[in-house]
Amino acid sequence: MKRPAISAPDAYRRAHRARFVAELRQLVRFPSVSAQPQHRADVRACADWVARHFRQLGLRVTVHTTTGHPIIEARAAAAEPARAPTVLIYGHYDVQPPEPLELWRTPPFEPVIRRGQLFGRGASDNKGQFFAHVKAVECYLRSGTPLPVNVTFLIEGEEETGSRSLFAFVKQHA
Repeated sequence: MKRPAISAPDAYRRAHRARFVAELRQLVRFPSVSAQPQHRADVRACADWVARHFRQLGLRVTVHTTTGHPIIEARAAAAEPARAPTVLIYGHYDVQPPEPLELWRTPPFEPVIRRGQLFGRGASDNKGQFFAHVKAVECYLRSGTPLPVNVTFLIEGEEETGSRSLFAFVKQHA
């Protein structure tokens, strides 16, 4: 049986996997603990990193200032934007406090790979989750493959504290 050809986005993914993991590790290193005021600057630095990453991919980015932490909106258009549906990808860059620290095998903001899995605060909830979608869009864009849909990312920094700013944002930007 003949193997199917590898798509251009999949070939790009395979070629850049190590970089994708390295970038996710950079993202996880931010102690973006929204519930702890001493991490306010860390949360902002994380938001700035995410926005800059979107911009480097060529997405149209707006960072919305709120009474809390910034909301990042990033958009990528399909080949025929007016005819394509839009997919909304929601995520958050803030994390829960890592305490009690003695329960961690390694420091929570120094991500490590064990048995093929990345461990660090936020690696799965939710930095890794939304970042996988970001990398999927990158695979399309950088491989020259038109997106089949318009993509809007809505990434916030207050999910772990109740998303207070998000409700007003959604009402204002419906």
